[in-house]
Amino acid sequence: MRSCSVCHVLIAVCAASQVLSAASAYARIEQEGKRCLIGNDFVQRTVSFSEENGLRTESLLRKSSGTDFSAYGRQRNEFGPEFTFSVNGNRLDGHASFTFGNSESVSLGERRTLRILLHDRKGMLDVTVYYAVFDRHPAIRKWIAITNKSSSPITLTHLCFEALSLGPGSPGELQLSAGYGAAPREIFFTGRASDAGMFIRNSRTGEGVAIINEAPGYLKRTETGDAWREELHVMYDTDLFPFERTVQPGETFESAKSSLVFFQDGQGFEDPRWAVPSYMSDVVVRRKAYRPVWLYNTWEPFLRGINQTTVGQLTPIAAQMGIDIFTIDDGWQQEYGSNEDNRTNFPGGVNSVAKLLSENGLGLGLWVPLAAVSTKTDEYQRHPEWVCRDSAGRPKFTQTASGTQAVMCLASGYRDAALRRLNDLIERHHPRYLKIDLTTVFNAYGEEPGCNAPGHLHKSWAESLDRIYEGLQYIGEHFHKAHPDVLVDYTFELWGEKHLIDAALLACADLDWLSNVSDADAGDAGPVQARTLLYQRAPSIPVETMLIGNLRAATGSMEERVGVAMGSGPILLGDLRKLSGAERNEYGKWIRWYKEFRNRVALSDSFFPQGSWQQPGEGRWDGFARLSRESDGLIVLFRNGSNALTAEVKAVAPAGATYDALSALDGQRLGEVSAAQLAAGWAVRFDTKRTVTFVELKRSD
Repeated sequence: MRSCSVCHVLIAVCAASQVLSAASAYARIEQEGKRCLIGNDFVQRTVSFSEENGLRTESLLRKSSGTDFSAYGRQRNEFGPEFTFSVNGNRLDGHASFTFGNSESVSLGERRTLRILLHDRKGMLDVTVYYAVFDRHPAIRKWIAITNKSSSPITLTHLCFEALSLGPGSPGELQLSAGYGAAPREIFFTGRASDAGMFIRNSRTGEGVAIINEAPGYLKRTETGDAWREELHVMYDTDLFPFERTVQPGETFESAKSSLVFFQDGQGFEDPRWAVPSYMSDVVVRRKAYRPVWLYNTWEPFLRGINQTTVGQLTPIAAQMGIDIFTIDDGWQQEYGSNEDNRTNFPGGVNSVAKLLSENGLGLGLWVPLAAVSTKTDEYQRHPEWVCRDSAGRPKFTQTASGTQAVMCLASGYRDAALRRLNDLIERHHPRYLKIDLTTVFNAYGEEPGCNAPGHLHKSWAESLDRIYEGLQYIGEHFHKAHPDVLVDYTFELWGEKHLIDAALLACADLDWLSNVSDADAGDAGPVQARTLLYQRAPSIPVETMLIGNLRAATGSMEERVGVAMGSGPILLGDLRKLSGAERNEYGKWIRWYKEFRNRVALSDSFFPQGSWQQPGEGRWDGFARLSRESDGLIVLFRNGSNALTAEVKAVAPAGATYDALSALDGQRLGEVSAAQLAAGWAVRFDTKRTVTFVELKRSD
């Protein structure tokens, strides 16, 4: 979702009609460029252009089954228009509004991209349509770029970047799971901000497709089953948070992307619990091959009262436990929006804390508010014109733990000032992790969204929504280029919705502080609700990108909190001083065991929720299995209050795989299990001496 030049995308252009190498992914161009096939060993999409029909998808084939996902619509002469949008209020689409320019095939590493250039019949603009495939993934990614060829600015609205007839069977056979692919819904459905992954499945065959809308946050809209027919529209929102974008003469606007990941339940690596996590981890997320570090955060119970003395007491305990990064949350800074130290709480400054952490083998993490700033800061004092304004033209303010703060607009000159402040923070304190937080486009707790200020990069309130998200992407991308080793966390509050995470966030940040689960007392929501958040998002989001605060190390069962951490982004809070010496050592054993295990096993390949995962509760057991394509696996089972003696674990293991099952940490052998046994259901006895059962699967075939 940014302006770009076509030359930034096209690398190593190959001649038309040439097959791109002997690798799995290919792009083939036929009939003078007007018929194109793009695919790999798993899928193939055939698109064509004609004066009569414009651009359309002729077939969308899942090769292993021979199913054409466009067949039902084609039999009824229902072809989607590939894309639609309005320019200055006039609707254009891929069927009738354009003439053919050319087509090219592009090679970039393991990716093959098909590029089709179309010209508006009025000579006002060009549209470039991109289709991309990847060597080992049953997926096709698509996006469009719109270039203004006129001499005046144009305004884009109602932009749909994927529009086609799509289904793995007749409408009567189909089921839809929305949300993140875990919530059953009717097939005629509008997906919005929290519908980051939607799965359409044939209820009879188990064959289907996951639809990943990569538009950011509230700009996301996905329409399925138009009028109960097999129609799909992957698009920006048109009503609640309407997309609007001004494109200057000669400028190119590149849309968000749509990913279609094809699957078959139970069929090896094409099972959705392999296919989608692997695709998201290998292709969509910014930090490839990420191995999680263990984080500690001071927010609860210390809140803004955290100080140098307390950090000094907590540091050796965190080191004893095997923590990698110690994060000082809100309270280290003098003012929101300033990098000056709070010398009242930290007389020696943050650098003295960083030195102490380093001496104990810990990295520094810092909490940073991005757009919510104090009116005392230089940016606000020198540039009050950068502040967001509400519909009445008044400056916008938000309520925070430090009182009322101004909300600055990331679609103004402030975005570069905010980026400079983040870069300065790295130069001052050299943190390894930044938790970037608080209100930007929309307050997650209910304040007016967007910006109505004149003179910013946006020309209207609606355009501010797109431009503010673009500001977040701009900052994330530029910061990563300057500091690629620093982990960046864009919290759910920054992205604008409770518990929100999506593909667009993970393309410009590494992690998402997903929620603040209450965990002060044994009766609080705690690990059960943390697992609910995890399981509901795991079908379409790489689990290790989710930081689920605020599980406290000293509350309740240590094993439950470690178990949740092993299924997500590992993070702990709480007053570590309340842990006994034995508890600190026990944490240290588990954390160090898991780090060694995770460093050699690619657990991001898959995620298999178990038991009552759709609604975990005290009366039933739940859990998860995480398997590597090439090596070992891990099973974590939460018995809760069920009194169950065994759990039936089901997972799709690599074909022919055999595992030695070991009790994690103590290494006691529990037997042998094969891929066939896991597929049918393998009975695992609960360790009744523990609240959680941990099983290491060691590949033995």
